[in-house]
Amino acid sequence: MTEVIDELIELRGLRFHYRDWAPQPANAHDLVLLHGYTGHCRSWNAFAEVMSNQYRVLALDQRGHGETSWAPADRYGTLEMVADLEAFVSALQLETFALLGLSMGGLVAIAFAGKQPVQLERLVIVDIAPEIASAGIRNIQQSVARSDVFDSPEDAFRRARDDNGVPPEHHHYNRVRASLMRTDQGKWTYRYDRALRDPKNQRLRLGVEEGWHSVASFNVPTLLIRGENSHLLSREVADKFVSIANDCRLVEVPGSGHPVPLDKPDGFLDAVRTFL
Repeated sequence: MTEVIDELIELRGLRFHYRDWAPQPANAHDLVLLHGYTGHCRSWNAFAEVMSNQYRVLALDQRGHGETSWAPADRYGTLEMVADLEAFVSALQLETFALLGLSMGGLVAIAFAGKQPVQLERLVIVDIAPEIASAGIRNIQQSVARSDVFDSPEDAFRRARDDNGVPPEHHHYNRVRASLMRTDQGKWTYRYDRALRDPKNQRLRLGVEEGWHSVASFNVPTLLIRGENSHLLSREVADKFVSIANDCRLVEVPGSGHPVPLDKPDGFLDAVRTFL
């Protein structure tokens, strides 16, 4: 098993947490992972462990998520997270790396790649594009409106299982266990800043026109992964993405919804390894 190290680093006035899977050989290429909305870097544990046979894997807790500091309530926009990523890459002195972003992390990766950073070698975007399907928007709104404070970890696990019956139970259990923190009232909730649920912060996401401009500016080989049953990324928009981006291919993972790494981890792993 590859050694994994939990690190803390000061970037742009915040303390960031990340996980570093140090591979053998030591000169392996770097792979940076960005989680989705309300997620955290530990959600990549199983995937990173496998990928660390070939890569140094770096999984970042983005601002307001996981074990990274909370930011001011109005500083959760996509471009703030892009600036964080730029600072992270600079601080770790990454000369070249591949970047993989899921959902919200995918929007950050799109905006970052659109700036044509010289260090970026390859790009993987998972089930997101500048345009989000209306069903996905409704799903996000419903999720944000619903309480995610639980009496026990078991209650959180049951909610996760009831909401998505596709992943094996142990995948749900491991993800939920790594995601929870205690509240001041002794209950349990997910480890992210509740300011992220504010509709004003939802409007700080990458704009549609701005996002497509970034996609058209890509200058690295790109893989777009779509869950076959995704409610966020329609097949029509996925095809548009591939037609606009330079050197982009699409892989649909059968039987998966939006959270492809959770729903179909083997199919996700196969798609990424084949591309990278």
